[in-house]
Amino acid sequence: MPIYQALLLAIIQGLTEFLPISSSAHLALAPWLLGWQDQGLNFDLALHLGTLAAVLIYFFRDWLQIAAQGFGIRWGSDQDLRKQPKMLWMLAVASLPIGIFGFLLKSEAENGWRAPLLMGTMLVAVGILMAIGERVGTHRKSLGGITWLDGIIIGFAQALAIVPGTSRSGITITAGLFRDIDRAAAARFSFLLSTPAVVAASAKAAYDVYKAGGIAPGMHLPFFVGILGSAVTGCLVIAYLLRFLRRHSLTFFVYYRIVFGIIVIALALFRANAK
Repeated sequence: MPIYQALLLAIIQGLTEFLPISSSAHLALAPWLLGWQDQGLNFDLALHLGTLAAVLIYFFRDWLQIAAQGFGIRWGSDQDLRKQPKMLWMLAVASLPIGIFGFLLKSEAENGWRAPLLMGTMLVAVGILMAIGERVGTHRKSLGGITWLDGIIIGFAQALAIVPGTSRSGITITAGLFRDIDRAAAARFSFLLSTPAVVAASAKAAYDVYKAGGIAPGMHLPFFVGILGSAVTGCLVIAYLLRFLRRHSLTFFVYYRIVFGIIVIALALFRANAK
């Protein structure tokens, strides 16, 4: 894999994993649109590790406080997290749906559902849901006000991210809006909730690479570029999005998803008719 291709895909991963616009769709569609070969297992692992590094680095202090409070230890100064001392167990329970459905539907998610037409449709559909959530949500709940029911509903919403084109952050933030959680708090909870799922995805990718014989010859430098590029980009995007959502709505991302989804659907239909 050329280094420029590795770097571009790493930046795409870092941007789209945390922005509510679907990393799976962009990573699958980039080679399809640019005529590149599929990046393969080795590079998938690098991107997962980079994404994992981003959430762990950015939310390191949050996770320390969440873990300590989960075991009854008063630690940390974040007032929102102090209001919800059982956040660790809420996140654990909310992570169960994507674990169960991911295991049951992994074959379809990795193969049959990676069709451009389906991804374009999900980009548009979740964009419309996001717009409705913006309109009906009251944005009155902070992170500390998230209830167990809120967490479980958002957890089931995260399971929809198994379908490429959905966007883990997009569907979970949208579910948060429907539960009257304010935008920044919904995004923060979304990123915290994504951590167990990203750990599991990284572990699976590592196992797949191990079964395939390890990192392929010539892939070590692209592998490193993939980890570093997606981790750095991811950290920057998390910081930007949390700050952006304190003052702005998700309208830009709604328009982006719908326009991009329509373009993908049109291209998929054009190429199908051209065969």
